[in-house]
Amino acid sequence: MARSPVLAPDSIPRVEGDVVQRGLPMLEPVRHERADAARNRATILLTAETLVAEQGAQYVTMDQVARAAGVGKGTLFRHFGDRCGLMRALLDERERSLQEGFIRGPAPLGPGAPPCERLVAFGERMLEHIEIQGDLLMAAENGAPGERLRHSVYAAYRAHVTALLAESGYEGELGYLADVLLGALVSELVLFQRRALGMSQQQLKRCWGELVRSLVPTA
Repeated sequence: MARSPVLAPDSIPRVEGDVVQRGLPMLEPVRHERADAARNRATILLTAETLVAEQGAQYVTMDQVARAAGVGKGTLFRHFGDRCGLMRALLDERERSLQEGFIRGPAPLGPGAPPCERLVAFGERMLEHIEIQGDLLMAAENGAPGERLRHSVYAAYRAHVTALLAESGYEGELGYLADVLLGALVSELVLFQRRALGMSQQQLKRCWGELVRSLVPTA
């Protein structure tokens, strides 16, 4: 079965010295498919997006998508591997836009601002992303244990945060702190804080900024 792009541990980007951020991994590589396969894929994604909008991501099954799209389950699994792979594909363009923002977009999210300010802006942008796409993100993250952390999207976020920590002059274990900071931006946790604890998005943004500034050098 086709699988969503998952990186082996030894292929996850690491930061050593200066980091060139132009080549951070995206959700999926550009696909070159036969015309009929491309049409099937587009039909499946449009159908899945409609079902997610109507029912919520957590209630959409592969059986439903296959029936509504008029394709066999085998076709669905060949294109996307599993339900998580399908949900990740739905997020693909949104992820590309988000990554373009922190790689090449305007400051403070993009280059041109001090690293601490860029980290704060990154977290704020992620919180906004979760506010809009949280259920879909949570469905895409709900795969095998550790799969989300080995995925190319997490590798992109980790490489970006690690690079900013290195640029800031932080002298501790860069990768560890990057993982800890990203742990505060997991969609399941953020949705729990928003829905169960009643925290506002503005509160979460303020807490994120306080967390980053307490740990990351600002000068």
